[in-house]
Amino acid sequence: MSEGKSALFPNYARFPLTLVKGQGGKVWDDQGNEYLDFVNGIAVTNLGHCHPGVSEKLKAQIDTLWHVGNLYHIPNQEKLAKLLTRESGLDAAFFCNSGAEANEAAIKLARRYHAKVAGQARPDIITFHQSFHGRTLATLTATGQDKVKDGFHPLPEGFVYAPYNQVEGLESLVTERTGAIMLELVQGEGGVNPATPEFVAEILRLRDQYGLLVIVDEIQTGIGRTGKLFAFQHYGFVPDIITLAKGLGNGFPIGAMLGAEKLREAFSAGSHGSTFGGTPIATAAAIATIEIMLEEKLPERVAELGASFRKLLETKLAGNPLVRGVRGLGLLVGVACETPVAGIIADLQNEGLLTMPAGPNVLRLLPNFYVTQEELEFAAERIAGVLAKHAEAAAAATGSNG
Repeated sequence: MSEGKSALFPNYARFPLTLVKGQGGKVWDDQGNEYLDFVNGIAVTNLGHCHPGVSEKLKAQIDTLWHVGNLYHIPNQEKLAKLLTRESGLDAAFFCNSGAEANEAAIKLARRYHAKVAGQARPDIITFHQSFHGRTLATLTATGQDKVKDGFHPLPEGFVYAPYNQVEGLESLVTERTGAIMLELVQGEGGVNPATPEFVAEILRLRDQYGLLVIVDEIQTGIGRTGKLFAFQHYGFVPDIITLAKGLGNGFPIGAMLGAEKLREAFSAGSHGSTFGGTPIATAAAIATIEIMLEEKLPERVAELGASFRKLLETKLAGNPLVRGVRGLGLLVGVACETPVAGIIADLQNEGLLTMPAGPNVLRLLPNFYVTQEELEFAAERIAGVLAKHAEAAAAATGSNG
């Protein structure tokens, strides 16, 4: 990093690393140090850095056409929409630039469906504690974490919050104003918490009984990360709306919202849009990513490696008093700790392994889908070693204070 005061707003608590090169599952900093990347841009480069199949399609599209806007038909959009709706069981797609923008579209679609199609305004949406849905004003309001709302009041109305994975009391929050329930099936930022089958079953019962829409935020869980192409496929139902981003373009920015047929007429020309949504380049990257993932059956590989990795971590971390458990789905893995993980992450960087937090006390691990068994063992060894040192230090501190 250059010397002197940064010209950037200080939005991010950046790690003291400047990464300048990436290939597959590894990245290098500006000092030439090599790291095994278990962050991957926060579950974005699922196929690894600079995947040749995606790069080839991107370069071809860059030499053909970059941008025309949604005033015109864009063949890549139609192709990607058919691919995503075929695989998801949903019926229509809207393309945008990010996860927050996809969730914003989902909130607007749910409200407009009830107001314009179903015939009764039902603006309220139930979301859950510790959820994370984005940084726009509506999506941070939907988020069930007060820290993201600090200083941004007044917030939009119409969001009601409930405990995650708690069935009791959920029905009492449904009123005649309630139009939708919005959730992540594995909370990422909220601590890598998978939804229980009982919790999902109750949400589906409420959908049927009260005519609610179920919006599943698949920004982090979608596109193979949990061991299926979409996380909802683990639970045996099809949501009314899902949102996608992160891994969809393997690093090229693109977001998407998919909806059921009955919602198609809720949007009309001029009701919603995005200047850069679904550009020829972004959709080329997403088509290449999805096709590679399906052709190589990578979700199945993720399921097998994820189960193996969690078991390996449980074995390596057994008996460490700082570890409360290993959890997750596929290659979205969390190590819950009794202590803040910031220092653990810093020590792992010094060991050549990049990780990130999921809340203050959970270590989040997001390897790419081509990760090898040897790399998983390397990571588990480093995590076990660093956590053992932290446990020894904590025990020594307790002893000295006692």
